[in-house]
Amino acid sequence: MAKRDYYDILGVTKSASDSEIKKAYRKMALKYHPDKNPDDKEAEAKFKEAAEAYEVLSNADKKARYDQFGHQAFDGAGGFGGGGMNMDDIFSQFGDIFGGAFGGSGGFSGFGGGFGGGGQRRVKGSNLRIRVKLTLEDIANGVEKKVKVRRKVQAPGTTYKTCSTCNGSGQVTRVTNTILGRMQTASTCNVCGGAGQTIDKKPSDADAHGLIVKEETVSIKIPAGVVDGMQLKVSGKGNEAPGNGISGDLLVAIEEENHPTLQREGDNLHYDLYVSLPDAVLGTSKEIDTVTGKVRIKIEPGVQSGKILRLRGKGIPSINGYGKGDLLVHVNVWTPKTLNKQQKDFFESMRNDEHFEPKPEIGDKSFFEKVKDMFS
Repeated sequence: MAKRDYYDILGVTKSASDSEIKKAYRKMALKYHPDKNPDDKEAEAKFKEAAEAYEVLSNADKKARYDQFGHQAFDGAGGFGGGGMNMDDIFSQFGDIFGGAFGGSGGFSGFGGGFGGGGQRRVKGSNLRIRVKLTLEDIANGVEKKVKVRRKVQAPGTTYKTCSTCNGSGQVTRVTNTILGRMQTASTCNVCGGAGQTIDKKPSDADAHGLIVKEETVSIKIPAGVVDGMQLKVSGKGNEAPGNGISGDLLVAIEEENHPTLQREGDNLHYDLYVSLPDAVLGTSKEIDTVTGKVRIKIEPGVQSGKILRLRGKGIPSINGYGKGDLLVHVNVWTPKTLNKQQKDFFESMRNDEHFEPKPEIGDKSFFEKVKDMFS
């Protein structure tokens, strides 16, 4: 089933301001909030859908990528923007948007009890960041990469107990007297960091939070058409959190390696083909590189230097799924720099030959026209 447009989900236009997007999300989130719609799977799905849309549209960088590439800009590795939303993620990131509408904590009482009305908060582990180098062939075909990641995980034998300061709620409530009366404020517990739990027992090799570093192999599915600098996310493969917390994410930055003969420009590729003067005059065939292997192309007799041959569909697939780019072959006629006497005599005799006089035809485009065609 095709994913709905994020702007349609929140009922805003692409020109909507940050405050309008936030207001629209709050309206949708309150309408489909789990506490307001207990045991309603459809409401739960719409609640997650709205949060996923807001997570992207509220971030300037992600919004720009979404506007350019659509859903596929985030679908390569799951997580936010890829259908991987869960209730803990939503309330850990956006709980403040609900204000005091649901028990003052922005939480929910159902769906696993992660954030009951004033209940225990589930802490999220920190994210990890890696860079993955891809060849043009990887980018053209899509690839699955296996990478080794050193991440923090809970040490075997570690046990936790309820925090005595906040009694497991993760929050400390303070009441102060003011000229307007008694005011109640809640803040994150400084003893447990909002987790509601503290270390009971831990092995000697674990850190103060009961975590150890472990190397793990993570599989990352990278879709075809990604671009240099794009960031994908593998949910739950970052550092674990103490106690009953949830794991952070693995953020994967794409780094595109240079190709020895091909240059990328968006979804199109460029190839410089050098042909000798005899080949340009008589015609020939040449083998060139593409991202799917070598192909042989025909060079017509009398080809002019600067001519561009377009091989349709031999470029990079669009990350939006709108077909493939083209491979543009730039023909460069190579003029010899040194000649022997016989060769010099031949060309001297051709100086005034009509066949060697430049005779541009109406169909022969200028350099600027060729550049214009490349970008059209």
